[in-house]
Amino acid sequence: MSAPFGLNALTFSDVVKQLHTTFETFSDPRTGKNTNYTMTDAGLSAFSVFFMQSPSFLDFQRTMQDTQGKNNAQTLFGVFKIPTDNHIRSLLDAVEPATVYPLFDFVFDGLQRAGVIDTFRSTDNRLLLALDGTDYFSSQNLHGPCCSSKTHRNGKVSYSHKVITPVLVKSGSDKVISLAPEFVRPQDGHEKQDCEINASLRWLESRGSQYAALGTTVLGDDLYCHEPFCRALLVKGLEFTLVCKPDSHKTLYEWVDDLGRNGIVKTLVQTRWTGKRHETDTYRYVSSVPLRDADDALMVNWCEITTRTADGKVRYRNAFATSLRIDDANVVEIVASGRARWKIENENNNTLKTKGYRFEHNFGHGQQFLSSLLATLILLAYLLHTLLDLMDDKFCLLRQKLPSRKRLFDDMKALTTYFCFDNWEHLLDFMLEGWSYKPGSPINRPPKPEIG
Repeated sequence: MSAPFGLNALTFSDVVKQLHTTFETFSDPRTGKNTNYTMTDAGLSAFSVFFMQSPSFLDFQRTMQDTQGKNNAQTLFGVFKIPTDNHIRSLLDAVEPATVYPLFDFVFDGLQRAGVIDTFRSTDNRLLLALDGTDYFSSQNLHGPCCSSKTHRNGKVSYSHKVITPVLVKSGSDKVISLAPEFVRPQDGHEKQDCEINASLRWLESRGSQYAALGTTVLGDDLYCHEPFCRALLVKGLEFTLVCKPDSHKTLYEWVDDLGRNGIVKTLVQTRWTGKRHETDTYRYVSSVPLRDADDALMVNWCEITTRTADGKVRYRNAFATSLRIDDANVVEIVASGRARWKIENENNNTLKTKGYRFEHNFGHGQQFLSSLLATLILLAYLLHTLLDLMDDKFCLLRQKLPSRKRLFDDMKALTTYFCFDNWEHLLDFMLEGWSYKPGSPINRPPKPEIG
């Protein structure tokens, strides 16, 4: 595999080896002699289902093992013996998700060595890290001991699992880099929003310094734009650009209105052609306004964008509070960075739920950590797919040739049902033969995003 971003490109084989190393650390809950299957086999088997985007993948491989004496779970992922689905759930229930987090760091470090992470740098050469919480299971009927519960006004109770899914984003890019998650703990006993913030604070405490050292700005919705969380970010050495709504920041907007009447709020107007019509972006910004009504309030910088069509109709409006210095030279970039927060909704959470990852599907609740561990493996599979998109020429070429990611994995699912491939390269080469691909042929890879 060539290394389009540098000589230290990470390969699929590298990651599979690291999967083995990590899964070998799983603590075994069994105390008797019934150890026919290893914990490593259980972890790799579960991961293979999510990587191949095929809930029936293991069933097909068990059949192939019976008929051909070998199978793709073995050759592609190194599974020695495939456990039954119930055995996998039973073995993995006691494994904490944090045991898998080093794999996210391993992939991140590989992307960093190859220069990929630097292509995500934006305003002031900073990385943009978006935080958001999302449900990965919700039901009014099914539930387990690890579910969070919420009683609605009509008296009905809903049960859910919720997770914070941090990602690196970049304005103008359709790629996100998934980072280690943080799960909302039902035993916290708080309301939904409090739980999301508490989980984000736990993530910040364990991970904040790691990303602060890289020069990172945190993005988030209005829920995060409150003084305790903002101060926690600054203590860790992180900057922030957060959605700032009038209803939840009355004091700040009173200051903005007063300063506006005195001509202190500055304005920048830009008109652009969308390809169909002219639109006008009006940027307003001001420095050093209080985030709350108190003498010791945190002072932030505020900016707003309003987009209008030629007839004056408002097409978009949003505002942000930021710790970054703001002026005419960078207000457009800061707003673009703030708007990139939506990529955690679109390119991450929506992709996980609607593009084959089945993130909201109940693969198993368990009695301890099963549900959160399986969700972590899904996030890891998505990260590995992104790695392949960025660093595997053959995978990238197949993505260009085929109309969608779903089609690619549908083809892989069909092929691995009937044929056993020696390794990942063998599978990709087989698929590329139909496109008359020759090793060494140039790949029409999209240009690297510009830095800064």
